[in-house]
Amino acid sequence: MMAGIVIREAHFPGRAPIEAYGNGGFRFADMSHRGSLLCVPSGIYGWEPANPAALTVDDFARVLAEAGDIQILLVGTGTDLRPLPAALRAALREVHISADPMSTGAAVRTYNVLLAEDRAVAAALIAVD
Repeated sequence: MMAGIVIREAHFPGRAPIEAYGNGGFRFADMSHRGSLLCVPSGIYGWEPANPAALTVDDFARVLAEAGDIQILLVGTGTDLRPLPAALRAALREVHISADPMSTGAAVRTYNVLLAEDRAVAAALIAVD
């Protein structure tokens, strides 16, 4: 008996530098992903916040779940820098995560450097065209 197509959550089980970004997606570990990414210690996940212009605490549930292994969270907010909402900053501060919003390009470059230094870093990257 044949099964239908199985759609799985986009997930790469490991840490890897981001090789390229743009055109609505990212390249990493010799693969490509269309859409936004969440890079945490347990791996790289496809990430689609409900509203990229208004991030919420719920959008960062996986980051909060892995807070013990994260010191720095880089938030790539697209082409423009957008401040993080107060509720999100408070939730991250409560679990001792320093959050730094910046453009997605700057977040990718900084993530790669901190990852190479074996730092406790995570990144939430909104895809850009």
